[in-house]
Amino acid sequence: MAINFLRPALAGAATVLVLCAGLVAGTNTTADDAYAAGAPVTSSNSPAPAVPAKTVSPVGALFANGSHFCTASVVHSGGGDLVLTAAHCVQDGMSFAPAYHDGVAPLGMWTVTSVAVADGWTSSADPDLDFAFLTVRQAGNPASLESLTGANVLGTDRGFVHTITLSGYPDTTDSPVVCTGTTTRSDTYQMRVACPGFPDGTSGGPWVTDGAVIGVIGGYQLGGDTPDVSYSAYFDDDIAKLYASVAG
Repeated sequence: MAINFLRPALAGAATVLVLCAGLVAGTNTTADDAYAAGAPVTSSNSPAPAVPAKTVSPVGALFANGSHFCTASVVHSGGGDLVLTAAHCVQDGMSFAPAYHDGVAPLGMWTVTSVAVADGWTSSADPDLDFAFLTVRQAGNPASLESLTGANVLGTDRGFVHTITLSGYPDTTDSPVVCTGTTTRSDTYQMRVACPGFPDGTSGGPWVTDGAVIGVIGGYQLGGDTPDVSYSAYFDDDIAKLYASVAG
């Protein structure tokens, strides 16, 4: 389910990119043009992983003010530095701990340097647009995050019924909960899955099938009002355009 706050205004270290139909930051390219050009199909040529990818999960915990409060996961990108979460998780001073478990961050903390959300989320917190892409960096590390963790690809327009693996970090534990469940359609642009034990903190947790992330805990009721049923915005061309704008 969701955490108990809505997206606050961002300030300070992270740059906010509100992208959907507007210009991609730092270019003369619109998001629609980037989408039409297609998503990247190869990873960056990063140095060899310091930790074998098969031992490290692309799912991790989002931290702010010394505590983890949401979940995120690495999604494939040209720069190897892109993380996907729920838009309602976005706040100041975030960092990402991939494969966080038992209070240990095996790859350290990765600072969120920029955030991209859909303009419809910024203007009205549209639950059908409750997703965000975070760009991350780790000071002094020349390797890309994706080279260390691997990544899911972004899956869009896949339909509403899938068997997925759902992962998330409850606020009260230092290891993830994992569930396999079957998704169904709950509204025009919303999906749901019945998986027990997903309370506050699991927002942004990825819905993964065959190596593709097709949803994140969020959307309706900011992800759900019980820990046993979770929701996600349906991933269609809205998220595809946003992804194409930032994926490199």
